[in-house]
Amino acid sequence: MDFFLKHSTLLICLILILPALCYSQTFISKAGYYNTDDGMGNPKGVCGYEEYGRTVNNGEVCAVSRRLFKNGAGCGGCYQVRCRNKGFCSQEGVKVMATDYGEGHGTDFTLSYRAFEKLAKQSSMAQVLFAKGTVDVEYRRISCRYGANLMLKIHERSTYPDYISLVVMNQGGASDILALEVYEEETSSWISMRRAYGAVWDLSNPPNGDLQVRFLISAAAQTKWVQSERVVIPAEWTVGETIETDVQLS
Repeated sequence: MDFFLKHSTLLICLILILPALCYSQTFISKAGYYNTDDGMGNPKGVCGYEEYGRTVNNGEVCAVSRRLFKNGAGCGGCYQVRCRNKGFCSQEGVKVMATDYGEGHGTDFTLSYRAFEKLAKQSSMAQVLFAKGTVDVEYRRISCRYGANLMLKIHERSTYPDYISLVVMNQGGASDILALEVYEEETSSWISMRRAYGAVWDLSNPPNGDLQVRFLISAAAQTKWVQSERVVIPAEWTVGETIETDVQLS
């Protein structure tokens, strides 16, 4: 009976309910924490965000397990995480962004110190959670809110004009980025970039001239292309510059 109800509910969710609602279903897991000098994120996280990964979302970030990391597609995803001890844990929990990979002791989340602290009802109760090290949690995928469009940073390892590497930031929405392509005007075709690691994409011998970009995204078991309507990367791009696109992910 339980098996039938579980799978019937899933089938109804997939067929009848709005995909966005299905995507935000709640799961049970565990969460631990890590610490840094300032309690914020790890700038050396494997998503490749560097300093952005330390400060984004006010330092309330996390490393996620392999199944949430998804070979880098999970970078930039946002989650609401709540611990399940009603005596010590707040009802709202904390909203975190995935900036790194990491797991252990059955955890799906390793929160920054600042994020883990916000699981508690009060700051005085946070020490009880820290003493436990790992806590039972429930979590759901939520939409990231940045108040800005998706951003691309030209990675410091890029070498103009022979090699370009892009870091995707301010991903927004509740979508995973599965592919990134740039448009070559000369051949009127889209060229795929390679996911180097995490949120970092690269391409050797990129097309000359101004470049448009497009992203293959997935959300709620659906995939679609989202394309910039204007030039995003100028012909004479500069290593280290950050560019705001006209793309917003849902």
